[in-house]
Amino acid sequence: MKTICKCTMIAIFLLFKINGIKCQITDKKLDQVKLMKQFIGTWKFELGKDTFLISENSPFGTGMTSKSQIITNDAVINSIIQLYGYDKKTDKFVVAELFETSPVIELCNAWFISNKAGEIVIFNPENAALRFRFEFKTPDLIVQTAIIDDKVIKEVKGIKMK
Repeated sequence: MKTICKCTMIAIFLLFKINGIKCQITDKKLDQVKLMKQFIGTWKFELGKDTFLISENSPFGTGMTSKSQIITNDAVINSIIQLYGYDKKTDKFVVAELFETSPVIELCNAWFISNKAGEIVIFNPENAALRFRFEFKTPDLIVQTAIIDDKVIKEVKGIKMK
């Protein structure tokens, strides 16, 4: 009886070893380019009392361009241009951001960590401690959180206008 059990166990072990143990893998790679398309359109963020960021995002190849204005009391106080380019090697977007009122070019990485949420991390030395989390609550509502040294400093909501 012991010999039959041992032989059966060895046979089962060899069967698994030869065929490989198959299990469900739920760690499916996210399609960063497809997910980034959720940003396409015109968005309005309230930054403070009577101060808004209006951002117009357009697809461009596997990336996106963004033209934004910060408006307070119906006057434009700054304009921003961003270029998002997908880097296949890192599976992230590289973002170059230029403010009209500043000579500094902000460089960031952006990526999704789920179908509805992601991060933007600044990697140029002047602002390296600053990062953002974003989450699409609905297709027309996004919440963006600014974080410095793991502390939330500001949370804004954006509404898709068109």
